[in-house]
Amino acid sequence: MKIDRLVSMIMILLDKERVGAQELADMFEVSPRTIYRDIDTINMAGIPVHSASGVGGGFEIMRNYKLDKKVFSTTDLSALLMGLSSLSNTVRGDELVNAIAKVKSFIPADKAKDIELKVNQIHIDLSPWTGNRNIGPYLEIIKTALQESRLISFQYSAHHGNKTARVVEPYQLVLKNSHWYLQGYCHKRSDYRLFKLSRISNLQIKDESFIPRDYHKPILEFLDILETMQTKIKIRIHKAVMDRVLDYCAYEEFAPDGDEYYIVDFPFIENDYYFDILLSFGNKCECLEPLYIRTEMKRRIHDIAVLYEN
Repeated sequence: MKIDRLVSMIMILLDKERVGAQELADMFEVSPRTIYRDIDTINMAGIPVHSASGVGGGFEIMRNYKLDKKVFSTTDLSALLMGLSSLSNTVRGDELVNAIAKVKSFIPADKAKDIELKVNQIHIDLSPWTGNRNIGPYLEIIKTALQESRLISFQYSAHHGNKTARVVEPYQLVLKNSHWYLQGYCHKRSDYRLFKLSRISNLQIKDESFIPRDYHKPILEFLDILETMQTKIKIRIHKAVMDRVLDYCAYEEFAPDGDEYYIVDFPFIENDYYFDILLSFGNKCECLEPLYIRTEMKRRIHDIAVLYEN
């Protein structure tokens, strides 16, 4: 949008002493002629922009015209930039570039190095090492649908591979544990549902718009529920998979068993997801008790062995 571009240009001009027309054009993916028209608009709004020609020329806001940059402390600015930078790894778009430029414009020159140092002390990268290549394009489609209140349709693969066609009113994108989810009102179920983007295929944005309902945020914290559902089982693991087991329980649950092994009180729920976790450790993990969980593990391992024998 032109307004967003104008505001971002003002912030950039406040941040830098001088910016060339072509640099601004490349930054906002418009023509230099558009930039010149935008500069005229900014001038008419009462913000004095001066144009310098020749080598090193460009646009600059008159030196005696500055916004108060003491609105945010050094800690505030560092936290804002850290958060925005982490989002830029997963969410692409001009709005983030513009937001980062606006925040940077409030950094006093004498604090720039200090803030840069603080921002670089912690790097947050929420993007997965590998994953579904459709996630990025799907995020952009859903963002458009959210902004325009338009329906989306897709095929959804639920548990056990059951695939159903869905038409959904999108309300929120959620990033949790490196996975993207869509919270929306599903017309098929006549209720709000949380959809995992990696299970979505053939995503389409529809022409129909919708009137937003009273929105119900998804429940994203399950600690209390898990505590009532989970039980502790004893597993014996080799030290080679210790780092992976630590993703599911604390080091206090580990007891040494010789030089190479540990006995672990492992939090467990009797469903396919948790049995698959144990199986993923391969021959570096043995379920010791309770007996019925050990017996179920033996049955599943036998089924896998039969599959490969055939």
